[in-house]
Amino acid sequence: MLVIGLTGSIGMGKTTTAAYFAERGIPVCSADQIVHDLYEGEAVPQIEAAFPGVAPDGKVDRALLAKEVAGHPGKLRELEAIIHPLVVKGEMEFLRDQAKRGAEMVVLEIPLLYEAGAEVRVDTVVVVSAPPEAQRERVLARAGMSEEKFESLLARQMPDAEKRARADYVVDTGGSLEDVARQVDKVIEDLRGREGAVWDKLRGRLES
Repeated sequence: MLVIGLTGSIGMGKTTTAAYFAERGIPVCSADQIVHDLYEGEAVPQIEAAFPGVAPDGKVDRALLAKEVAGHPGKLRELEAIIHPLVVKGEMEFLRDQAKRGAEMVVLEIPLLYEAGAEVRVDTVVVVSAPPEAQRERVLARAGMSEEKFESLLARQMPDAEKRARADYVVDTGGSLEDVARQVDKVIEDLRGREGAVWDKLRGRLES
């Protein structure tokens, strides 16, 4: 089973690109979705204990949590220490399930793949990219987003140019949706039939 890592900076079009992989029958696991589920379930007790008051209704309030860690690198690292192992656990469960189903290839959508050193958990990396002006326009159109918040998020992410340089494949979302779909088709065609090594190694560690 070939494990594809899909990543890219904020506003680059990862969700759209992941959807095209899914439409073509490639199972996709979203790290963001895992986090969303954790904030409503397994991670709530740990996060509430570390940041009292951020889960008033038994679910983590993202706005309250964001205020708690904003401008405090130490608190952010504390949150990441709680969340990251649980996200990896979720990804491993996904991979185990898909391997049992006989999947030829799967996608792990990991926004901070390079920043977290997660490239060691995938066989190949697809970076989603777009021109800076398109990225800025998309992100600033989001509810609750500001220039200051956008710049803060960018500062925590590896520059797009570096991600592109390190990628095995780059999907440019600056054009039409049809163009994005064609690029995804080319990636899948190129990877079809390629053997993956990562899952066998990960499975060996899990079983040892």
